[in-house]
Amino acid sequence: MSRRGREPSGSSGVSDAATQLKVAFVLLVGLSGGLVAFQGEASPVVIGAAILGGIVAGSALLWYLIWIMTG
Repeated sequence: MSRRGREPSGSSGVSDAATQLKVAFVLLVGLSGGLVAFQGEASPVVIGAAILGGIVAGSALLWYLIWIMTG
């Protein structure tokens, strides 16, 4: 069994954990926008839009954080 074309066993776990952390960060920002709208007694459409807007904002914030950390 050759290991050619595979990553070392340790780096896969780190990569998976980093990806999960990034997804959790974006979802946290998105859901927080939805919770604020829910607490303000907004309609379900507005709550959905707040979650979607929060996910977009969280993605942009994550991109910026990665950009300043690697640059």
